[in-house]
Amino acid sequence: MRDFGVGFGYLVQGQKWVARHGRQFGFGLLPGLVTLVLYAGALVGLGFGADDLVAWATPFADDWSSPWLGLFRNALTALVFVFGLFLAVITFTAVTLLIGQPFYESLSEDVDRSEGGDVPESGHPLWRELWISARDSLRVVLRVALYGVLLFACGFIPVVGQTVVPALGFCVSGFFLAEELTAVALQRRGVELRERLTLLRGRRGVALGFGVPLTLAFLVPFVAVFLMPGAVAGATLMVRDLRGEQGDRAEDAEENDQEGGNLSSPGGDQGVYRIPLRKDHS
Repeated sequence: MRDFGVGFGYLVQGQKWVARHGRQFGFGLLPGLVTLVLYAGALVGLGFGADDLVAWATPFADDWSSPWLGLFRNALTALVFVFGLFLAVITFTAVTLLIGQPFYESLSEDVDRSEGGDVPESGHPLWRELWISARDSLRVVLRVALYGVLLFACGFIPVVGQTVVPALGFCVSGFFLAEELTAVALQRRGVELRERLTLLRGRRGVALGFGVPLTLAFLVPFVAVFLMPGAVAGATLMVRDLRGEQGDRAEDAEENDQEGGNLSSPGGDQGVYRIPLRKDHS
């Protein structure tokens, strides 16, 4: 639970960072707005067509008597829409990051710069960055789709399907959402997808603490758009600590602490307060 709280702390820190840097926040909203319009249209279409899709996919139930036919197809219709919403939450971040690649990469660099020390750059041209991002996002979405199919099938299990499965679904969504967001900073550092997943699995609680609350928040219309810039900023701060990177401001804070001074607080002039991470991977 401690790691979960640490991950949530990075999410809060990221929102505070963009609140202090209004220009980056404004630019970071644009890709989310475009993606939101596209996804809203897709979900509305799914809402109107899900019942027809279920009826087409279950012709064997046409002769069932009432009320079993209605109960069966209504349950399937609800599951189809939930599955579509599940995929929308996961792919929303990937599509938004792809559309807003230049905006979010610049925002992540500004976070690194504000923390002091080196500001990693991939050195790739924009088209190469977009290709890598699209390729890795597709690989992540395929993983999520596999989990989604398994969870969808488990949803038919009585009791478990209505309690445990939704909770597992949010955990899966949260973990991969954290991966997508940390990819902005890690891709600039030349870290490949396999290494990124290994890094997050080593601190799974931190990843879930960052991603699960964000997944829940993304279910509320328009919230995802406003949280995306801060989520990218928070993910960059998390990456710096998970990799043990320490900027000039963090070093100064440690020196002050050793001399009996106070650690800087979020929003202060000395940078963002660092939540300490345990060295073990338990």
